[in-house]
Amino acid sequence: MSENESQNLSVKLFAKHKHATETSTLFGAVQQTQQSDYSAFDGDSESSWYRMRRRGQWTWQGVDPLEMEAIFARIAHSDNSRTVDSLLDTVEGYRSGNWNYEWTAVGMQHQKAAQALMDEGKSKQAGEQWLQACTYFGIAAYPHLKGDSLALQSETLAFKAFENAIAQLPFTVKTVETQLDGKSLKGYLYLPRTDATLPVVILSGSLDSLQTDLWRLFVDYFAPADIAVLTLDMPSVGHSCHWHLNEDTSRLHTAMLDKLVEVPWVDHHRVGTMGIRFGANPAVRMAFLEPHRVKASASLGGIVHALLTDASLMKKMPPMYLDTLGSRLGRRIPIDTLKTRLQAWSLKNQGLLTGRRTEVPILALSLKDDPVCPESDNQMIARYSRGGKAMTLPNTPLHDGYHRALTETVKWFEDVL
Repeated sequence: MSENESQNLSVKLFAKHKHATETSTLFGAVQQTQQSDYSAFDGDSESSWYRMRRRGQWTWQGVDPLEMEAIFARIAHSDNSRTVDSLLDTVEGYRSGNWNYEWTAVGMQHQKAAQALMDEGKSKQAGEQWLQACTYFGIAAYPHLKGDSLALQSETLAFKAFENAIAQLPFTVKTVETQLDGKSLKGYLYLPRTDATLPVVILSGSLDSLQTDLWRLFVDYFAPADIAVLTLDMPSVGHSCHWHLNEDTSRLHTAMLDKLVEVPWVDHHRVGTMGIRFGANPAVRMAFLEPHRVKASASLGGIVHALLTDASLMKKMPPMYLDTLGSRLGRRIPIDTLKTRLQAWSLKNQGLLTGRRTEVPILALSLKDDPVCPESDNQMIARYSRGGKAMTLPNTPLHDGYHRALTETVKWFEDVL
């Protein structure tokens, strides 16, 4: 894609969205909950911001901390009107101060730099800039709510940037597509090499992230271990946007597991599943429903029971998180109704973490004092898995916690697969 084509795509995508509906108004949790109910989940969850700002995660993904703080400052100091005066990141319309506008603008700068490097024949550096652009576009769309027109456009830019990136980088990424309910389901297969069939881990992140956010896990952790990774968006997000989330949280994973038999670079007899946050729900579920085809599983800070059934934990959910859950169900519903629906997603309520143990070894791991994934959930997962293991790691410093968690997880897959 040439620089002019990139600019034309950007102009075309956003031209009609000067008056786009502001993200926090789409599902209405801000109006239904008290601001004092905010609590820290996976980032800074402050009463003056609608979104949880995931400084640690985004820095780890490659966002420049100074660039990030400059974006936050432009949003906070904007004089443009907001839908909720007390929430800094609710500036209306695609203009300065709007969350999507500010993150997309910096993404465009990285996109322009990538194109210039490609013109100079510097493919590796160009690929890195494309990945930067992809990351910024992905954060612009965060938390990826249904009906958010600006987010949809940013996701389009993110996926386009990602596809430009993988054509330039020194590792191999293949697109894997299959059909489910007559619709196309797409994942990205990362391969350390293509001269042998490798073990593969099906990997999903949280409900408010894109699968393209996960590339660094492969580069820094799985590639050195010679393990392939197949990423998959959760239902109602990104390439999986055609399906709403329901209690059968692993149906997309099952479809991809079926498809792996046809993929020549991976050994479909050595398949693992791994999930982060809600992505761990289908990963663990697969260990019970597909014990003859899944050889190992890992849950990182998984949402499998407590958060879905404990009223006291639900009460602490920030509005953004409640909106995200409502969005994955596909419609705006009252919070009390949402809380009732969530109980059906509990793997214990489904009879999986309460009956016979699975033969699949599962690693259940989280950081200390995790409000989303209490130690009791990890212990329960390990208890109902033969060879299962529960671990709680120190949560400070945060970067070291992330690194150790991922190192332990990859070692788990090396040993078992």
